[in-house]
Amino acid sequence: MATGSLFIISGPIGNLEDITLRAISTLKTLDYLLSEDTRETDKILSKFGLKIPQISYRDEIHLKIYPKVVEMLENGKNIGFMTDSGTPLISDPGYKLVYQLRNSSYKIVSIPGPSSVVAALSISGLPSDKFIFIGFLPKKENQRKEILFKYGALDATLTIFESPYRIVRLISEVKETLGNRRICVVKDLTKAFETVLTGKIIDIENELKILPQKGEYILLIAKEDIKVNRKA
Repeated sequence: MATGSLFIISGPIGNLEDITLRAISTLKTLDYLLSEDTRETDKILSKFGLKIPQISYRDEIHLKIYPKVVEMLENGKNIGFMTDSGTPLISDPGYKLVYQLRNSSYKIVSIPGPSSVVAALSISGLPSDKFIFIGFLPKKENQRKEILFKYGALDATLTIFESPYRIVRLISEVKETLGNRRICVVKDLTKAFETVLTGKIIDIENELKILPQKGEYILLIAKEDIKVNRKA
């Protein structure tokens, strides 16, 4: 019996209609679906009338789930993997799973689709020829500023994920560390209350303070020809 394949399936980042036709057709062929949160994946499956046995998968339970995944693949079962939004593994679970299966020569297929990083960059109005994805910054202030200084010196737009409770603080740290850069703040991308603010920090920081402390934020920072302050 031929072994099955693992399909890394990109899902919507907000609007459920952003899922690709190929993702839907692939879902219809699966025997099982690994989901970061089965409740979130249920919303997608219900939207398109799909019924697939789901198995909860997170990095924390990788060692428990992995043997079951291998057994299913060895029995010729095709398995999908979806995270809560966008492309799996990008600041999402899945690296351990793909790493081990790839090293064991199992077939892994990418079903590409929405990426919040690329979508935010495309509407930001900031330079898009070169960009660096940093993800979430560390919890410690000195570590955050060190990363901002290091990557802020590069000739590329920086993209960072941040909590609604810390976005104002982070932008203040960007100003302290890198100066009055041109930035873009994207909130709730593709959702009903999508918000996009672009401009110099001092021009939009007051607007940021009145935004609701909820939702999902992406911060983009443009490269500027200014002297950065490492000691900030």
